[in-house]
Amino acid sequence: MNISHRPQIPKWSASLCSCASDVGTCCITCCLPCITFGQIAEIVEEGKTSCAKQGCLYCLLMMCSCHCLLSCVYREKLRAKFGLPAEPCNDCCVHFCCEACALCQEHAELKNRGFDPSKGWNGPPNVPPQMPPTMRR
Repeated sequence: MNISHRPQIPKWSASLCSCASDVGTCCITCCLPCITFGQIAEIVEEGKTSCAKQGCLYCLLMMCSCHCLLSCVYREKLRAKFGLPAEPCNDCCVHFCCEACALCQEHAELKNRGFDPSKGWNGPPNVPPQMPPTMRR
């Protein structure tokens, strides 16, 4: 018996225009996108950079309207990390056309995969906590 099995292509768990599913993140992203971006960057970089550092860099780039370049790089990293497709178009186009929606989608994707961007990087999700060493005599 010959059964053809195609590998399942991963999909985004949240659509680009699904901001209504998390109104809090949507409001923060619309008013202070640097916060949402910093949270995403910290998780994508697995704690190698901080939310504050990336958020400040994003703010500086906003002054010269270059913030989309930084955020599209992190969208690409997020997609590579989880094998997600470039939908609905390439990363820079998504961020240039609708920065807030793209950041909300990325934030939701991380939450749906078990991360909590608002708490920062605490290691991979679903890992048992490390026990403190026991006291010995």
